Amino acid sequence: MNAGQVADAARMRRPDLKILFITGYAENAVLSHGHLAPGMHVLTKPFSMDAMGQRMTDLLS
Repeated sequence: MNAGQVADAARMRRPDLKILFITGYAENAVLSHGHLAPGMHVLTKPFSMDAMGQRMTDLLS
């Protein structure tokens, strides 16, 4: 399974689960035709630990 399939399977059990994909690819290459399901987000590398912490805080609040 790829990451998207794992996320889809997890959300079948927990539909409100928030997903953060972390990738080294350009954000546009990760998005399926430019769209992610609601509650799914992308953080592209490189990023600082502060940026990752803030993104996680934003998603969990």
